[in-house]
Amino acid sequence: MNVYLEWSYKPVKGKQTIVFRSDYYPVTSILALVDDIEKTGRVKELLFVDEEGCQWSKKEIMKYIKGVEDEPHDIIVHFDGGFDHATSNAGLGIAIQFKQNNKTYRIRKNERIHNIQTNNEAEYAALWFALSELEALGAHHIPIMIKGDSLVVINQLTEEWPCYEPELQQWVDRIEGKVKELGFQAQFQAVSRKQNKEADQLATQALEGTEISSKRTVEE
Repeated sequence: MNVYLEWSYKPVKGKQTIVFRSDYYPVTSILALVDDIEKTGRVKELLFVDEEGCQWSKKEIMKYIKGVEDEPHDIIVHFDGGFDHATSNAGLGIAIQFKQNNKTYRIRKNERIHNIQTNNEAEYAALWFALSELEALGAHHIPIMIKGDSLVVINQLTEEWPCYEPELQQWVDRIEGKVKELGFQAQFQAVSRKQNKEADQLATQALEGTEISSKRTVEE
């Protein structure tokens, strides 16, 4: 969650209260700033305001952060879809990294599905596969970063490009609905195929009939 800080500065006696406002920062990052502000002894009131306009006290923020530590957070998703024209099969590959209980985990997973008509549909199906995995993990109401090498998917979901194909618009609607349902603040980033190599390889292996599903801790 990103928030900005409103600091009501307590001036010397007889002076008017001054309110300072910060930029948006991840909630865990802004607490160091709060500690410094409180050391001044000039705090009349501190409020945290999230991107939905909701106000939080410091006590509420600390409780929120404690809850987040126990749930999946700092999520980065890589997705890729491959398509075989001859069989109308699609291979879906996802790599998800996240933190939970002060540990970092990485999930690698793939799946082969049928009755897909185009490579773009396969890419959308891969992203849907990733969102379904996040739902199964219990992730919700947090920022997530989604990375893929499909410019069609990334640019249509960010509304940089229009979507004219009805079958792709159905995927857009499904994905946007799931993101809203889970309360994600999703950011999308287009990356090169090289930067998406892991998800691409998983998608290829799915088309070849090799099923992969793993979860491991990551040393930082």
